[in-house]
Amino acid sequence: MRLPSWITQHLAALRAVLVLTVLLGILYPLAVTGIVQLPGLRDNANGSLVKTGETTVGSSIVGQAFTDADGNPLKQYFQSRPSAAGAGYDMDSTSASNLGPESIEDTLGDPALDPNSADGDGSSQALLSQVCSRSKAVGELEGVDGSRPYCTADGLGAVLRVFYSDGLSGTVTRAVSVNQRCPATPFIGTYEGVTVECAKFGEDYSGGVLVPVRGDAPADPAVPADAVTASGSGLDPNISVAYADLQVNRIAQARGITTDQVRALVAKNTTGRALGFMGEPAVNVLELNLDLDSTYPFHG
Repeated sequence: MRLPSWITQHLAALRAVLVLTVLLGILYPLAVTGIVQLPGLRDNANGSLVKTGETTVGSSIVGQAFTDADGNPLKQYFQSRPSAAGAGYDMDSTSASNLGPESIEDTLGDPALDPNSADGDGSSQALLSQVCSRSKAVGELEGVDGSRPYCTADGLGAVLRVFYSDGLSGTVTRAVSVNQRCPATPFIGTYEGVTVECAKFGEDYSGGVLVPVRGDAPADPAVPADAVTASGSGLDPNISVAYADLQVNRIAQARGITTDQVRALVAKNTTGRALGFMGEPAVNVLELNLDLDSTYPFHG
């Protein structure tokens, strides 16, 4: 008995679904899983986990913070670069800040709200102020000049809203340091003969022209770029050799060893350029800190 064509078509489709399910849903995943467990591939496939004894302390391909319960850097450890993934190095929220070079004006929070509450006070920092505040903090931690171009001495973006008599031109009638909330003292006293004001919550400064002010910071800051900017994924496990070198003196002092001893471990945990020419040398922070603990234990 010949089956109707619509039934044979459905049976053919069902057979195709079953075959493809077995091939692509069962056999292929099993084959890939088996292949990646071969020596040389196994560690990466399993997350490149790093263990101390029987305890898993992290992954060599995922960064982590080395801070105390209050978020303060632990002085005996090398510090990772900043992270925009969640609250920092959150693998469930891997991301960048998505802020670009034009992000220079902060959003001031409502002083009537608690900035530490669950909802916050509505404030947010522009990328420029994030970079400035991080550079200031790293400079203080490492005992170097943390100043950068276009940053105020208090670690904010040095940005004015300048109002002109004819809109976008003419004489300056008003200048506001938009990232410095009152009663802060503006980073410069006057701009083209007009006294610079601090910023007040609720005032509309959109009619002014945004003017970043370079200041007198050195063109080549002491604090490297990767110490003040997050990676695209927010999970970068490495820092630059320059940032590692900046931290050597603090580590040596905290652990009571010489800077040469610390630099030797930095060199040991530094990887070169891929294929000899791609990228830059990098230092794996977790592996370096574990090497420090095993070689020169910290006794507090």
